[in-house]
Amino acid sequence: MTAPLQRPNKKNPVCKTRQPTLPPWTRSRVALGMTAAAAEGRFELQRCARCQAVQYPPREACHRCLCIDLPWVEIDGGGKLISQTRLLHSHDLYFRERVPWRLGMVQLDAGPTVVVHLHGDVAAPPARVRVACKLDKAGMAVLVGFPAEEVPNMADDRQLRELTCNPQFRRVFVTDGKTATGQAVVRALAAAGADLIWVGHAEPWKLVPGLAALQALEQVTLVPLDVTDQRSIKEVASQVGAKVDILINTAEYHRAFSISARQGTDIARMEMDVNYLGLLRLAQEFGPVMKARGADGQSSAVAWVNLLSIFALANFPSHGTYSASKAAALSLAQCLRAEMRVAGVRVINVFPGPIDDEWNQLLPPPKLAPTAVANAIIDALRDGIEDVYPGDVAQEWRMRLKDSAKAFERELSVGSGT
Repeated sequence: MTAPLQRPNKKNPVCKTRQPTLPPWTRSRVALGMTAAAAEGRFELQRCARCQAVQYPPREACHRCLCIDLPWVEIDGGGKLISQTRLLHSHDLYFRERVPWRLGMVQLDAGPTVVVHLHGDVAAPPARVRVACKLDKAGMAVLVGFPAEEVPNMADDRQLRELTCNPQFRRVFVTDGKTATGQAVVRALAAAGADLIWVGHAEPWKLVPGLAALQALEQVTLVPLDVTDQRSIKEVASQVGAKVDILINTAEYHRAFSISARQGTDIARMEMDVNYLGLLRLAQEFGPVMKARGADGQSSAVAWVNLLSIFALANFPSHGTYSASKAAALSLAQCLRAEMRVAGVRVINVFPGPIDDEWNQLLPPPKLAPTAVANAIIDALRDGIEDVYPGDVAQEWRMRLKDSAKAFERELSVGSGT
């Protein structure tokens, strides 16, 4: 049985910091279909449209009838472990630093036989297992074999922790604790077992509701931070940047205006300054030191979370300039993801639907409670997911965009997209 995770000892400053390495990451273009599903928490394989044979590994033509129509479908993941081995030596640098490493072969109920990374609590063959698709440190899909039933301390498995960003015993920086969503995230992190939580707040002289309650939490330390001020970010980064394992950017500026609803560019400029340039400033100051700590022991830097919006994927005209600022932030987040991946630090983008706050009060339900957004972020960290769409509205928008982006654009323009 997996032993419960213990709080790590403080690092000896004389010891070297291990440099980040990545597992083998080369994939064919067709194999990236499995990675795309894993990024959203699904296990998908190709199924032949003609003979219904499930394919593994991913391929261009069916292994049974050579049909080239191979749509991706979600797989249950149940199967039987037919063999196992323990890797004690490897010529690959990533695995050489992490041996012993447990591997196995599983006969899926869906048909194919697959090679999986085995959880430590999986019994010897012929045990029943549950196979899931996870993203590894290189951001590529790999298969993991779990016990068929939940067991104690499952999330504490050493190999699984390499594939996830569980906040337990980690040090987290939340950039804005003034908003209801930011405060909900801090409380969820404390409940999830985060070791230290730094919470940024601009204009410390303001008496913000809920901030005193956060400060009363044992793990929480408030720090002054204004994401529109490069000097403010630089000062905070110099104090805590080398200790941050997870950064969650909850800072945002939101006003419900379309282009013609307000004269001038002051509001749009502020939205871009916080939502886009704020992210850029944070990335410039915190990004390099987090990249350097991508392999720094049990509590190395593992994740950067961006609170975006489903409006980043398609402009919602009544929130037009806000949507544009979030779209710019999404583009920047994709660049940040590419840069952080070389260190094994995962960039998680969260696309919630309308949150039940001041600037969405005129929108009809359903709307997300801040605690629902916070719980979605914690779940994404625990599961190692890369893109998260909390709420019914976000899920509906995502499906409509996948079906026909142009048709959905027209629906939004006449106010029928919510």
